[in-house]
This record gives sequence, C-alpha cells and structure tokens, in this order.
Amino acid sequence: MTGVGVVTGARVTHETGSVDDLAAASPESQHAGVARLRSAPAVAEAYVLSTCNRVEAYVVTPEAENGREALEDFFSDVPEAAIVHSDHDESLVHLLRVAAGLDSVVLGEDQIIGQVRTAYEDARGAGGIGPMLEPALTKAFRVGERARTETAINDGVVSLGSAAALLVAETAGVEGATALVVGAGEMGELAAKHLAEHGAEEVVVANRTVSRGAALVDAIDADGDVVGLDDLEWVAPDADVVIAATGSSEPVVEPDHLGAREQVVVDLGQPRDVHPDADDHPTVTVYDLDDLEAITRRTREQRAEAAAEVEAIVEREFDLLTEQYKRSRADEVIAAMYESAEQLKTRELETALSRLEATDGFTSDQAEIVRSMADALVGQLLAPPTKSLREAAAEDDWETINTALHLFDPEFGPERLPPFVDEDERIEDAVGVTDDD
Repeated sequence: MTGVGVVTGARVTHETGSVDDLAAASPESQHAGVARLRSAPAVAEAYVLSTCNRVEAYVVTPEAENGREALEDFFSDVPEAAIVHSDHDESLVHLLRVAAGLDSVVLGEDQIIGQVRTAYEDARGAGGIGPMLEPALTKAFRVGERARTETAINDGVVSLGSAAALLVAETAGVEGATALVVGAGEMGELAAKHLAEHGAEEVVVANRTVSRGAALVDAIDADGDVVGLDDLEWVAPDADVVIAATGSSEPVVEPDHLGAREQVVVDLGQPRDVHPDADDHPTVTVYDLDDLEAITRRTREQRAEAAAEVEAIVEREFDLLTEQYKRSRADEVIAAMYESAEQLKTRELETALSRLEATDGFTSDQAEIVRSMADALVGQLLAPPTKSLREAAAEDDWETINTALHLFDPEFGPERLPPFVDEDERIEDAVGVTDDD
C-alpha cells in the first residue's frame, strides 16, 4: 500500500461485455457514480469513466478488500463474467493505457483523452479526487498527450465516428448519398464530417437541441439541414445512410422510421439508439459496435509499431508515478517527524527559557544562543532518519515507513512522554540550571 490508501479498479468494456452489459453497468452520470462510490464504507476517493464502450470505476480505500466490496456493489447488476477486477498496480497501469488509447475499440483514438479529462472534472465535482487519484490522473493526461505527439498512434481512423463512416463507405458507398446523423455530440460530429469527406451529397443532422445540430451542419463541407428528434419519422425514410450516436437511454430510431428503401444504419449508441427490430426490414442493414471490429482490426495492424512505442511510454511513466507515490509517502512521514520534533522543541525551549530568564544576568543574546542550539540539535538529530526514510521508500520498505509514522505522530503531546521522565529534571540537566543557582 502506498500514499494514503490503495487503488482498486473494476471495469466492463467492449471486450468483456455485451452492449446490454454496458448498459447495465452505466451509472446515471459519472458524477452520480462517484457520489455513490464515495458513500460506501472506507472509500476515500473515487473516479468513474463511462463512455459508449466502457464503464470503469476506481476507488481508494485503506485496504484492497474494502475497494473490492465497494466495486462489487457498484457493478451488482452486471454478470460477473463481464467484469474485470484489478489491484493497485494493475489499475494504475490500465488507467494510463486507457488515456493513451491502447484499450479503445479504435486503437489510439483521440476522443478518449477528452473523456478521461471530463470524467476527472466530474469526479472532482463529486469530491472523489484526492492525494492518490490526483497524481494518477495527471499522469494519465501526460501519457495521453505524449502518445499522440511522440508516436503515430492516432494516424488514420481515430474515432468510432470516423470508423462508422468508413464502414459505410466500404460496404455500401457514400458518394452522392443522403446521410442522416442522429445526435450532434462528439461522435455524431465526427461521423458527419467523415461522411462529408467520403462524398455524401447531403448530411441531415437530427438532434434534441436544434441549435447545436445547426452548428454542426455549418461546420461540415456538404449541403445539410437540421431537424429535431421528433422529425425522424419524416427524414429517416429518405436517408441512404443513418448513423445514430446519442446519449438517450431508449432507442430513438424506430422500425417504422426505416424500410422504405435500401438503407445502411450504424448504431453507435450505448444503450442502443436503433430498435433491434429495425434489422428485420429486408431493405435495411444495421451495423453496431461489434461490426466495427473489422475496421478497427485493420487500424490495430497499421498502428502495431506505434502501440509498442506507447507501451514503453506507459511503462516509464508508471515507474515515475510509483516513485512519486514513494516520495510522497516518505515526505509524509518526514513531515510528521519534523512536526513532532518542532512541537517538542518549542515546548521544552519555552520552559527552559522561562526558567533561565528568571536567573540574574541572563541576556537576550544568550536566549538566542539557546534557540540556535535547539534548532541545530533538531536538524542534526533528524538528518539521519530523514535519509533512512527516503531510502526505505525507494526500496519499498513500508514496514519501516509505517513504524516511523507511529513513532513520530504529529499529534503527540506531553501525555505521550514516558511516565518515568520528570520534565523539570530533564530541562535542568540539559541547560545546567538547578534551584540552587
């Protein structure tokens, strides 16, 4: 255990669970998920990352068992086979890999780093970020940035939106097509832009907030229009291509919206944006997240060399994070040690000076000499244990660190002094003063 607790993680992802498993794992919001975890016994910090293809939760607790119990409750609605649990080191390495895009459906996608940052802000707003997760997430941001600036990990297809457009272009063709994008969020925006790049003649955006959809239409290089979700029944029948990517908890594209012509539909929603019965139409072909695997597999092959470089970055930055935790733990003990010594020095010095000032001829210069001597003694006495504690942290000698924490408790006071020591006698012996002087 390092820092002020141990990190424990659990996750359900596109690799371990179905779309329905992901839906069952998804909290009402990331903020709500963190708040729920923080309310669990012994959870000091929490972080939740919930996207269309992953729900991940991390907690900081005194012991790993506490974290495991909190996470089992958090994912109680998900089949155990779909959940991956991770211990302290595994959780931290995985978080760095996620930010780097190494665990995404599309290897190296850019979207995930922004999602990790947003989840951090949500967790901080819910009181979930503390001395363990703060450096871990800061390190994750750094790894994500290094991966994208120092390697070719994000060359080519870098998002589900672009992968969806490429899938349609390769299977049915986009040139001259009328495309409908349902949802004007980040994935919908990427899908619309890539459909335009692949030659769509018109791109219609349907969104709950029409103004946001209008902004997206203005940003793409194709003729376009914007409608509300209530107008899907009028515009969907005329679309050759439909890509749905909303945050709705219920399907927004119904079977009766489709089937009037040959249509290709890609459902990027989680939960599903397209009703499962839509695929029953003989003229409609529906693809979902699983069908993007061929596209993403090709991307993985193209980026294999870059991924190896990113893995090396993750390994190095994890080592640095571990060293940072070790330094922090050692500094925590050293600070406690110095605080304890300072409290003791101040109390003893005040008592000694009070007694000395009551004697004839004791001057302010002499008082300053006594103060300087006390400061020097504290510094010299604590220098060796300070060095030893830092060495212990570097060598993972946490038994020594924890022993020192108990020995140098910053809350100790006069009641902690050994009962056989008389304070007055000790002070007098130290400064050479007795009642006869």
